[in-house]
Amino acid sequence: MSLHSSGVLSRTTHRVPALLRSCHPEPTVAVTVFVTLLALVTGRGAAGSVTVAVAVLAGQLSIGWCNDAADAQRDMICGRGDKPVGTGELPRWTAAAAAGTALGLCVPLSLLSGVTAGAAHLGGVAAGWTYNLRLKHTMLSPLPYAAGFGSLPAFVTLGLPSPSWPTWWAVTAGALLGTGAHLSNVLPDIEDDLATGVRGLPQRLGRPACRWLAPFVMLTAVGVIVVGRPGPVGVTGWALAAVAVFVAVTGTAVPSKPGTRWPFRAAIVVAGIAVAQLLLHGSDMA
Repeated sequence: MSLHSSGVLSRTTHRVPALLRSCHPEPTVAVTVFVTLLALVTGRGAAGSVTVAVAVLAGQLSIGWCNDAADAQRDMICGRGDKPVGTGELPRWTAAAAAGTALGLCVPLSLLSGVTAGAAHLGGVAAGWTYNLRLKHTMLSPLPYAAGFGSLPAFVTLGLPSPSWPTWWAVTAGALLGTGAHLSNVLPDIEDDLATGVRGLPQRLGRPACRWLAPFVMLTAVGVIVVGRPGPVGVTGWALAAVAVFVAVTGTAVPSKPGTRWPFRAAIVVAGIAVAQLLLHGSDMA
């Protein structure tokens, strides 16, 4: 192996951990796992669920890397030590190239579930890119999150052997969870966002309003699932709803230090509880 080849390999190997940190690993893994479980319980089978998993993973990776590439200058100004592109550890072009590659893979992987299902998923991924590149700076910033999360039940059910549109409550809950995730995600960084010119809806509302609005939206999503799905709720359903209330309120409504990521982690936990509610009656989604 030549010295040049050895150097290239060393740089590439060194960048892998930074790339993994730059893809927003927590939401990427969470969304992929949640949607894969939904695919399993709704009848996509083992092969179909793997197809869903790799498509969703590719889409989420593309959105995460796109976000860090787009926000490189802002993250550097704000001193975001958790952002490898912002710290200079990962070149911006590397994150952008990774985002484009993941997006390119996402297209055929999504279409493996069928044209209609694939189009639903790709529409949600496109919403994520639109947020990164444009809408996060406007009052319409929650819309891409609502569209992206709301499209995931459709991706699952439209890819079934007998394709069908998901129930209204599954789509509504997904859209609300996405909106709540957006509010929770920006909560720790509102001051930095305003200082660098990001004026999405949460930034315009301010931290005090978002601390209460975020858990309200997330819990509304859980309530939609509890009330909307057919049949009695049962003890397990009510217990999960009670846990969701506790996590949502303690995660966002209770004041926390600027920069802490607990509000978004709380949103992920509440989303997991909502998915658990769906798993109890997954066959009712279609």
